[in-house]
Amino acid sequence: MTDDGFEARVSKVGALTDPIRRALYHFVTYQPGAVSRDQAAAGIDVPRHTAKFHLDKLVDEGLLVTEFKRLTGRSGPGAGRPAKLYRRARSEVNVTLPRRRYDLAGHVLADAASRALAGVSMEAALREAAANAADVVLESWPPEHADATENLCDALDKLGYEPRDVREAIALGNCPFRQLSDDHEALICPVNLDFIRALARRLHCDEHRATSVSRSSGCCVRIES
Repeated sequence: MTDDGFEARVSKVGALTDPIRRALYHFVTYQPGAVSRDQAAAGIDVPRHTAKFHLDKLVDEGLLVTEFKRLTGRSGPGAGRPAKLYRRARSEVNVTLPRRRYDLAGHVLADAASRALAGVSMEAALREAAANAADVVLESWPPEHADATENLCDALDKLGYEPRDVREAIALGNCPFRQLSDDHEALICPVNLDFIRALARRLHCDEHRATSVSRSSGCCVRIES
């Protein structure tokens, strides 16, 4: 299976290997507001047509976004055409090998803390937050296959778990939360187990059972039939 989202992130990072494109991206992101092609070209000392080409490539990759605005501040007849301006996109780009999902762990822990502050026991709060995270993930990735096991493996693959078939079970070759689980195993590993169990339930994989296993390699969870 391939992770289209991962490929897109790699493409975005790859777009910045070009020195002119990287310089333009840095120039635009350090400005207090959106900038024009002329401003960007002058800012890194390249011709306007060169700046235009690379700025539009950065837009194509989703690293910059555009807006149109009259720089004169005037409106109405004779005010001139709006200029095309560039600014940094709000989306974040994060590529790690092996895949890590510390953002997901952060959302779960923040959600659990909010529930605990509202009076829920910490154990229940963590379990509920993990289940809620599974719902949020599956909203973004609707099932694509008729087979429930394929849908589960697809979701796990997109999350970076590297699922693989091993003797009527699904082994997970990677822990997306490795550094956190190394430092806080008693907290992170049970949350991870609750999250995977919730994923399996939401995807109607009733014949599968997620259990804890040794963390010597891969993930601390194994999914057995």
